[in-house]
Amino acid sequence: MAITDTQKVDYLFKKLGFAVVKTDTNSAKAAANESIASPLLIRGDKVWQQAGDIPATIPGSSTTEVEVYGSANPVECTGDITATADRTWKTGSIDWIPPEFGSTYLVSVYIHTSSDASNAVDISNKVFIGGSGNNDEWFFDYQAGVLHFIGTNLPNGVNFTGKSVYITGARYIGNFGVGAAAGEDTSLADLTASGTTLGTANAGDDIIIQPTGSGVVDVDTNTALIIPVGTSAQRPSTPLDGMIRFNDDDDKVEVYDGSDWVQVGASTGAISTQTFEGDASTVAFTLNSAADSATIMVTLNGVVQQPTVAYTASGTTLTFSEAPAVGDKIEVRKLGLVTTIRGLSDSDSDTRIQVEESADDDTIRFDAAGTEVLTLENSKSAFSNAVQLASMTTTQRNALTATNGMIIYNTTDNKFQGYANSSWVDFH
Repeated sequence: MAITDTQKVDYLFKKLGFAVVKTDTNSAKAAANESIASPLLIRGDKVWQQAGDIPATIPGSSTTEVEVYGSANPVECTGDITATADRTWKTGSIDWIPPEFGSTYLVSVYIHTSSDASNAVDISNKVFIGGSGNNDEWFFDYQAGVLHFIGTNLPNGVNFTGKSVYITGARYIGNFGVGAAAGEDTSLADLTASGTTLGTANAGDDIIIQPTGSGVVDVDTNTALIIPVGTSAQRPSTPLDGMIRFNDDDDKVEVYDGSDWVQVGASTGAISTQTFEGDASTVAFTLNSAADSATIMVTLNGVVQQPTVAYTASGTTLTFSEAPAVGDKIEVRKLGLVTTIRGLSDSDSDTRIQVEESADDDTIRFDAAGTEVLTLENSKSAFSNAVQLASMTTTQRNALTATNGMIIYNTTDNKFQGYANSSWVDFH
């Protein structure tokens, strides 16, 4: 036995109106009493990403997001041969813009001679959505692009022989998918992702994180941030100021300063050594990291060679002006970068020495257990608590190589004493 229309309507009423599953007849369980959720599926790949750019009034000509089919270019439909003759007509295209975007998006329907689109749009050929009063209304499915004469009868007084249905209206042709279209902004609240990689569609494209105003990029973690790792040969071909990476050849972090890659935090005075052997023909030797004539020292059989005269260095290539002889021992010593030290501190940073607390401060500050106890400037020294001078006996004092200005506490005489004019004098 076929499903009754009443049951079909009850299913649609519950599905569309209440987003629940139909589990019983309406008489046994009304829609409000159904409890199993069954929302309509919204496919992410079919979301109109640029729906906000569709104007409220159908434009006079096509745009990036809207394809307009007007009086000059109506769509000629083809009849659906699987349905009753002349009952259903297909535009062959989907995503027509419905009147919810504006009343002017309501499609218009014309019946006219086939293959004569230029003369189809005329009031004499038009059939109206409400029909002619002969139960001959039509319905247009905007998503599928299909027109259906939904009334009991076909349009009154129309002979479809040699004719087609023509449609005017507009279709959405913008981007699809969740998120903003390429080149457009999107606003997101806090975003939590799991097992997700942020990438680019095209090789070589940049990923830019750009805070507004004085905002900063804050990587909020107490573990670590992994920066790019690669060899010297894998450095960017066109480096930009501020680029930072870990050099896998040197095992050092390096940053591009606008003219060269420089190591970050290299040990002061660190020297690395690389050796070669001459063969009487080779003049160019490959270094294991980039260098120049100012950062390496080259010896030949233990004799220091003069830079820019006996050899030059550029990038990872060391070039001699003359090929070293067979068996000549070549040693290249690369001088490490000298790190500028702005302070020393203990593990919890409450006891420390600072030489530049702020930009161009030029004051040496000594902190102990979180309190500043001494500052040294070019014109004065300032203590914030008691100063304990060197204490010694008269015998120990006399053993000093004294100079004017020395101050001690003499434990033999229990006196503060200073050395002036070639003798020790009491302060009190």
